[in-house]
Amino acid sequence: MFPALLPTYNRTDVAFVRGEGSYLFAEDGKRYLDFGAGIAVNAFGHANPRLVAALTDQASKLWHTSNLYRVPGQESLSKKLVANTFADTVFFTNSGTEAIELAIKMARRYQFVSGHPERFHIVSFEGAFHGRTYAAINAGGNEKYLEGFGPRMPGFDQVAGGDLDAVNKAVGPQTAAIIIEPLQGEGGVRAFAPQFLRALRKLCDDKGLVLIFDEIQTGLGRTGKFFATDWLGFAPDIMTVAKALGGGFPVGAVLATAEAAKGMTVGTHGTTYGGNPLAMAVGNAAIDMILEPGFLDHVNKIANYMHQQLGALTAAHPDIFESVRGQGLMIGLKMKPSSTDFITAARANGLIVLPAGDNVVRLLPPLTLSEAEARTGIELLNKTASQMEAQKAAAQ
Repeated sequence: MFPALLPTYNRTDVAFVRGEGSYLFAEDGKRYLDFGAGIAVNAFGHANPRLVAALTDQASKLWHTSNLYRVPGQESLSKKLVANTFADTVFFTNSGTEAIELAIKMARRYQFVSGHPERFHIVSFEGAFHGRTYAAINAGGNEKYLEGFGPRMPGFDQVAGGDLDAVNKAVGPQTAAIIIEPLQGEGGVRAFAPQFLRALRKLCDDKGLVLIFDEIQTGLGRTGKFFATDWLGFAPDIMTVAKALGGGFPVGAVLATAEAAKGMTVGTHGTTYGGNPLAMAVGNAAIDMILEPGFLDHVNKIANYMHQQLGALTAAHPDIFESVRGQGLMIGLKMKPSSTDFITAARANGLIVLPAGDNVVRLLPPLTLSEAEARTGIELLNKTASQMEAQKAAAQ
């Protein structure tokens, strides 16, 4: 019998029923330290009191009106994002992949109204993940996600990450934009050199292209700055945001300069649920927390501690770990044995970590993680590595 729930996930047989701060509690009462944070979504921990208060207060007043009317929460949140980023304007969506859809449309529309309707191609990079809609999987270019869904959508050109020569060869008279994650998440927590990203900015400026940064996972404090672009000294033209923006409530956004957004006039895009009062109440509370003095200082303090301890961990277990990757609290452990086996063993020890490409174990703890909790996580990683070493020795 076909299952009632569409079987598109190979779900782990654990059901969490409650969360508190950095911890999750399963049906059987077992407690887990959460170094996954719902794939970088629960940036403020589980059941954060300020987010709960914002949501419940709004829920008792008004849930939905549609975008046919002013939504005051959109106005206040967009002003906060504009005031603290490169952007002049913001559009709210329900998710990251919807933000990607708008970013693609916005870039192509920009070229259209600029007198270049032939420019619709988007250059993207191998290993990228931009979401699961049809346009997003074509932008990502992963054959596993494209298989069986018909012909490739025209207008997407993938090149090797970090290869500026390949980018230059891919750019032609039909190119509208370049889209990139400044630090790939799903692709294996792989960073791009700042000079490569700066070269993309210059190329876009020289060729009249739109530069799109996908900061759905890297944004909102994850790398230790408000956005990863803040480390670079320059900005994109369009940026996609989601995940931490709602701290667990579904919400995304597209941030853009006035120039990049000039083609998006009345009727060119819309959403029924995007920017609803519930999402905006939570989003405003989330942004207020990130922008508070000391919040990002805490992220960097804990991140520095984590990277220091993980360096020692990898040195102590050279048969298990190859290297540490990432920035801030977006961390990857390149594995020698199967990353899947390590994730399973860590979960048995009460630690939630995530998979990523290139045989990498991904650590995305809440940004509110305490040093004591970070220390506990390192201890559990060490315990798991020691167990795997013992198993390997016993098998020989």
